[in-house]
Amino acid sequence: MDPIIKLTLLLLFFRIACASTVEKNFEHCETVVKNWASSALHQGINKDKHTLQDLLFFLHVPRTGGRSYYHCFLKKLYPSSQECPRSYDKLRFDPRKEKCRLLATHDDYSMMEKLPKERTSVVTIVRNPVDRVFSSYEFSVEVAARFLVHPDLASATKMSKRLRAKKAGVSTLDIWPWKYLVPWMRADLFARRHARRQKGSSEDKIDSPYDMKDILMPLQEFIDDPIVRDIVHNGATFQIAGLTNNSYLDESHEIRHCVREYKSLGQHVLRVAKTRLDAMLYVGLTAEHKESATMFANVVGSQVISQLRDANFSTGTLADNQSANSSSLHLDSELESNVDQNNSTLDEKALQDEDEAKRKNMTVTELIEVYEGCISSLLKTQSRRRFASLKRISPANFSKEARRHVSDAVLQEIRTLNYLDVDLFKYAQEIFAMRQVQLMGNLDMKVSLFSSFLDL
Repeated sequence: MDPIIKLTLLLLFFRIACASTVEKNFEHCETVVKNWASSALHQGINKDKHTLQDLLFFLHVPRTGGRSYYHCFLKKLYPSSQECPRSYDKLRFDPRKEKCRLLATHDDYSMMEKLPKERTSVVTIVRNPVDRVFSSYEFSVEVAARFLVHPDLASATKMSKRLRAKKAGVSTLDIWPWKYLVPWMRADLFARRHARRQKGSSEDKIDSPYDMKDILMPLQEFIDDPIVRDIVHNGATFQIAGLTNNSYLDESHEIRHCVREYKSLGQHVLRVAKTRLDAMLYVGLTAEHKESATMFANVVGSQVISQLRDANFSTGTLADNQSANSSSLHLDSELESNVDQNNSTLDEKALQDEDEAKRKNMTVTELIEVYEGCISSLLKTQSRRRFASLKRISPANFSKEARRHVSDAVLQEIRTLNYLDVDLFKYAQEIFAMRQVQLMGNLDMKVSLFSSFLDL
C-alpha cells in the first residue's frame, strides 16, 4: 500500500476514534449533569417563600456586600444564643444546635442537606458578575498585601500559622474562597517583589493598577488562571446550585468539570440555580444598595422582629448578644497586626450602635436607622484597612475610575467566562423588580388600612 494512503487512513481512523471518545465523554457528562439536575429540582423546597421559617440561612456569595448585612442587620436582629455556632466564620461546621435560628455562611446550597428544608428560609445577595470578579481580584490582592511586612514568604507563612494558632479571632484564611485565593496571591506578590529586588531597577510607569506586572498579578492573568476559573467564574451560579469546590455533594467536582468541558451543560445548572433563587425569601442586589436594604428590613427584618416579640425574649438577651458581637469582630486577627497600629483592629464601636433598640420593640424604621449608622462606620473602617494594605504595593490604587480604563476585550472576556452568572444576574434583577412592586403594594395597603382605622 502506498505510504501516503496508509498514513491518510491511519489519520482517518485516529480522528474517528477521537470523535468517538469525545462523544462518549459528552454522553457521560450529560447523564451525570442531567441526573443531578433532575434530583435537585425534585428536592423539597419550602413553597411558602414569603414567610420566614424557623431557621434563616443567609447564603453569602463572596463580594456582594454580605458582610455588611451580617454585621449591620442580622447581628442586630438575632440574639447570639440563636446563631448557629461559628456559622459566618468557619467551613464544614455542624449546624445542629438547640434554638439555632440564624445560619450565615459562605457554604453553598448543599448545606441544605444538613438542614430541615421545610423549616428553613434562604436569603442571598447577587452582584453584577463583572463587578464581582473585579472585587474578588482586588480583595485577594488587598489581603495578600498585608503579609508584605515580612521579609519573605516563608517567614510570612510561619508567622501567620503561629498567630492563627494563638488567637481566638478568625482569619480570612479560614473562609472559603479566600483560603484558596489569598495564599496563592500572597505567593505571587512575594515572587514579584523578589524579582524586582533582583533586577534592581525601578518599574516602568503604568497607567492602570490592573496591569502592573512588576508589582502584582495583572487582572488578565488572574481571570485566565485555572484557580479562578474553578472558584470565581460563575461562582454565584455554582454556589446557589450547591456545586462549589466546598460542596457537600460528592459529584460536585465532576459536574463542574463537565460544565467547563461542555458549555451547553451549564444550562442545567443554571436552571437549578434559578429555581432556588426564585424560592428564596429574599434576593438582594449589590448595586441597588438602598432599595435592597429597605426590602430586607421590610421582608426579613419585620418578620424576625415579630418572631422575637411573639417569643417574648428578655432584655438580657441584648447584652448577651453585644458581648458576643465584640468577640466575633476579631476578624483577620493575625493580619491586622501587620497594619499600622492606628488601624490594627476593627473598630468595634463602628459595628455596634450604642442606642440599639430592644429587638422585640424595634420597628422597621428603627432597624433601617441602625443599619445606616452601622454601615457608614463599617465602610470607613474597611476603607482605612484597604488603604493601609494597598500602600504596601504602591502605586497600585484600585478604584471605580480605574476600572473604567480596563480594555473592552478584558471586560468581554470576563462576561464570556461568567456566562452563567450573567444570565443568573439578569434573572435576579427580574425577581428583585417584581418583589419591589409587591412590597410597595403591601406597604400602600398597610397605610390605607391604617388611615381607614383613624377615620373610624
